[in-house]
Amino acid sequence: MAVLTTENGENQYQKGVKRLYESGVSKVPSKYILPILDRPNTSDQKPNVSNQNLKLPIIDFKELQGPNRAQVLESLAHACEQYGFFQLVNHGIPSDVISSMIDVSTRFFELPFEERAKYMSSDMHAPVRYGTSFNQNKDKVFCWRDFLKLMCHPLPDVLPHWPSSPVDMRKLAATYAQETKYLFLMLMEAIFESLRLVGTTENTTTEEDEMLKEFQDGSQLMVVNCYPPCPQPDLTLGMPPHSDYGFLTLLLQDEVEGLQIQKQDQWVTVEPIPNSFVVNVGDHLEIFSNGKYKSVLHRVLVNSTKGRISVASLHALPFKRSVGPSPKLVNESNPRLYKDTDFASFLEYISSREPKGKNFLESRKLFT
Repeated sequence: MAVLTTENGENQYQKGVKRLYESGVSKVPSKYILPILDRPNTSDQKPNVSNQNLKLPIIDFKELQGPNRAQVLESLAHACEQYGFFQLVNHGIPSDVISSMIDVSTRFFELPFEERAKYMSSDMHAPVRYGTSFNQNKDKVFCWRDFLKLMCHPLPDVLPHWPSSPVDMRKLAATYAQETKYLFLMLMEAIFESLRLVGTTENTTTEEDEMLKEFQDGSQLMVVNCYPPCPQPDLTLGMPPHSDYGFLTLLLQDEVEGLQIQKQDQWVTVEPIPNSFVVNVGDHLEIFSNGKYKSVLHRVLVNSTKGRISVASLHALPFKRSVGPSPKLVNESNPRLYKDTDFASFLEYISSREPKGKNFLESRKLFT
């Protein structure tokens, strides 16, 4: 087994799993080994892990813009209620924008460690942040992931801070960020319509229209994930079970499987569809819909033969703008279930403890 001789203690783990993989480790270091009950073992050992791949509901964005919109909105509502996830196809983002984003992300993680390390920071407000695990300052057990987090708004302000290497990274990532932002705005309009908050004469008010305008100036965080091959993938995870904080996350995956979602108390692997997005409901949308649409626990598996790249684009309202249940979705038979929250509260919460599952959302619930 190769040993990293230049660092002592846990410093070597703070430098990431890509570096561990490049050093030739043949066993997973103890820092990454999960307690037995948390390990992603096969289904014969763990009855809560399914052997079957999951085909998520498919939403055809082109159909959503056409005469079948009402029917597609019903499918969208069903997906958000029953799965918290859907696959988005025919979304209109050019395939070269997508392939370029995967390609430049791959090339970033192939840079020498010293180049990547320039962007290491523990500041969760930093416009660019390179790091490892889930929350490397709080995690007791590290996960098998390195990440590059890019704040995307306002783009002209943050772009000069983004990595200048590879040389085309800023240009390609900025194009991708703009395309996904526009797609998110269109999806939120459909989400509001599927909740019957806009689009009908009796429900058309300025409140939701104003919120749609606020999303244009809202927070967008792009997380580029690198999951190198892992010598003992049954002992660790690429990401632990968690839900996402915002309204919607648009996830771009390469062809390597890894994403699992919790469905009926079982972990099920999502089957990748080329050129599509996996879209999931975030905690803020669950709060806004007063629990009608569900943010769902998901995690990431790793494997011993193939590295995996994914790009998550997380979208929310402006940083300090609070969100609570829509008054239109609260009544005597459906009382308010959540207190107001904002992105700043989320960052404060996860900065102060080791995140577990949907703990943040649980902390927002009103127990009446």
